[in-house]
Amino acid sequence: MILETAVEHILMHAYKEGMMTYMDAHPEEIEELIQLSMGDKQPYSWRAAWLLSKCMEENDERVKMVLPEIVNILPNVSDSQKRDLINVLRRMEIPEEQEGILFDTAVNFWCQIEKMPSLRFNAFKLILQIAAKNPELFQEVLLLTEDHYVDTLSPGVKRSLGRLVRKIGKR
Repeated sequence: MILETAVEHILMHAYKEGMMTYMDAHPEEIEELIQLSMGDKQPYSWRAAWLLSKCMEENDERVKMVLPEIVNILPNVSDSQKRDLINVLRRMEIPEEQEGILFDTAVNFWCQIEKMPSLRFNAFKLILQIAAKNPELFQEVLLLTEDHYVDTLSPGVKRSLGRLVRKIGKR
């Protein structure tokens, strides 16, 4: 029988507050959390990605060290893990050399209308974050808001999407 690590145990047996309290008390465990979030050990990996997105610092140095690896594995992980790793990436300053591939990856996720709406919406937020730094992409982003792409979303998500696009368009 394989035993769970302390981090794995907390991911499976605690609620958000308990997970956050544990990570605050054990900052040395962030490295395991990062590795789990990039791994293929379900259900730990997607939960680790979710927790990492909640407990990391903005532009976290520990995540920065593995950012290219996260970008590279993103297309190959589960959809829940994709969604939460995108949330990790959204809290980071993306280096120019990673922006292009990350933009393309996020557009690919967004265009797959059969994917879960939360993955698609978070991918779109990442697209907008990159487009805000690269205004020449804005016309392409507008094309991604055509009815074909948004029809499968709930009315509330559609409104949020519209607000986000208008906000970027005003810049």
